[in-house]
Amino acid sequence: MYSIIRFLLFLFNPETAHHIAMKSLRVADFFGLLSLIPSSSNGRSRIVFGIEFKNPVGLAAGLDKNAEYIDCLARLGFGFIEVGTLTPRPQPGNPKPRSFRLTKERGIINRFGFNNIGIDKAILNIQRSKYKGVLGINIGKNFDTPIEAAINDYITCFRKAYDYATYIVINISSPNTKNLRRLQEEDFFEDLIRAIKLEQSALVKKYNKYVPFLVKISPDGEVNELDNIVRLLLKYNIDGVIATNTTLARDGIPQSDFRNEVGGLSGQPLRLRALKTQKYLYKGLKGKVPIIGVGGIMNASDGEERINEGAELIQIYSGLIFKGYRLIHELCERTKQ
Repeated sequence: MYSIIRFLLFLFNPETAHHIAMKSLRVADFFGLLSLIPSSSNGRSRIVFGIEFKNPVGLAAGLDKNAEYIDCLARLGFGFIEVGTLTPRPQPGNPKPRSFRLTKERGIINRFGFNNIGIDKAILNIQRSKYKGVLGINIGKNFDTPIEAAINDYITCFRKAYDYATYIVINISSPNTKNLRRLQEEDFFEDLIRAIKLEQSALVKKYNKYVPFLVKISPDGEVNELDNIVRLLLKYNIDGVIATNTTLARDGIPQSDFRNEVGGLSGQPLRLRALKTQKYLYKGLKGKVPIIGVGGIMNASDGEERINEGAELIQIYSGLIFKGYRLIHELCERTKQ
């Protein structure tokens, strides 16, 4: 069935197809049609950074930027859902067209630029949701906030997300917001995670609960940058790391008509680069900081590989677009052991 749905959706440009798909999913949920989807095995539950996950397969940030579709996405069988990236103020993102589907290569290039309704409205959507599972909130900075003042944006979002998130993700690795990846540089990175860690401690006392925070990193970092990230994750006892975001590299799509489009590349062409980054992190972290593996997980073998190479959990995005909900079920089944 999904093959037919995908054929029809792929007749539209990727951003239009996304909106059609999400609204259709909501309509299907309203009429109870999602209950017709065969129930998936929940896979093996596990506890990671103090949170119990019913299965290790999550939805990556970016698909539900504004937390509008949490309830219907949850019915597909995910073990956890991550919304965002959200910024302090609403912003439209970069000019269109800003998303390109590489059908042959099973990849997507996007340069959305954190288009979202702002964290305040997104929190209202979360409050209206009936979802009781694990919810991650992914946060970033506004495009016009100078990099030197970025900490203020992250602190603002962190405070507002804290009481509604099961965990919070600090996104410093999107390639589509100018200078954002500079936050992975040594001084910026240390200042940011130190500030967030202090804020986390204050909010634990205010709300009487501990909400972990994770850092999402780039697959394009040099060894010295990754070494520094590992050192600081350990130094500040950060709860977790997500490896990885999209890539600016085009070595995986040398023949694509879209290879010269600006933006982050995801899907199959990202797999090896994301896996290499994850393996390097795992070697340095020695299991002391849990890893969520994401990037290029397009089938059950890809997911199993990420788990075997040190990821405690995995997330999908492009794989869901190309394969549909069956991928969730296959990943759950493969990661049972």
